[in-house]
Amino acid sequence: MAERVYPAAKPAAANGTAAAPAVSANGGANPAFPANKAQLYNAARPTYRPMPPPRRKHRRSCCCCCCLFITCLIVTVILLAAIAGAIFWVIYRPQRPSFSVQSLQVSQFNLTSTKLASKFNLTVIARNPNKKISFFYDPINISFNSDDVDIGDGSIPAFMHDTKSTKTLKTGVSSPKQNLDDSAISTLRSKLKNKNTLPLEIKLDTKVKVKVGSLKTKKVGIRVKCDGIKISVPSGKTPTKATTSDVKCKVDLRIKIWKLTL
Repeated sequence: MAERVYPAAKPAAANGTAAAPAVSANGGANPAFPANKAQLYNAARPTYRPMPPPRRKHRRSCCCCCCLFITCLIVTVILLAAIAGAIFWVIYRPQRPSFSVQSLQVSQFNLTSTKLASKFNLTVIARNPNKKISFFYDPINISFNSDDVDIGDGSIPAFMHDTKSTKTLKTGVSSPKQNLDDSAISTLRSKLKNKNTLPLEIKLDTKVKVKVGSLKTKKVGIRVKCDGIKISVPSGKTPTKATTSDVKCKVDLRIKIWKLTL
């Protein structure tokens, strides 16, 4: 029986080249194939990557919830206030009281080198146009100013201003008791020398309480400012009258916040 001969080298590939040896997972030749268990385990094991630390989402979510709640609360309060204001305006139709100067007489105006002796008779008309709102006024302080010089002070007693009513307020105004400084005296003298008239500004300061139905509010400060007045100095004992047809009076609220008055 003939003896079989085994080739010493591996058979060539179909294209005439020698077959390449097996390559292991680490890139080198793997002469022993199939691989053992240790080589298979290392080849299938994924590369180790450390896990990032967990993010703290709890604190951030709490802050977001608080901000959202506060925003919703503020928006709700604003909407409720707007709705309440609209309802109040529709029911009561509130309007500011109005003031006007009916007449102003100058009975005395004597200017010396250091003092001023003046007397005025003032009549003011106060009107309340509201049908369901009334006002309670504290005593009103009156000041007459000409180019920032105080030439007269007076007051009007406290009164109640009922709905849809008109009040006629009369009072006397006189010069302050203290002496005037040189700059104030020279300012008044120059005005009288040029035109024989003085510009006058009237200020009325007081506090008022508003009554709506059975509800009364707290006192709120108001200032009434009337300008556009010119007075002439009487030559004798006959008083002179100021022209008040062009006088405009403006009512402003005086709200005090801390130490600031708006």
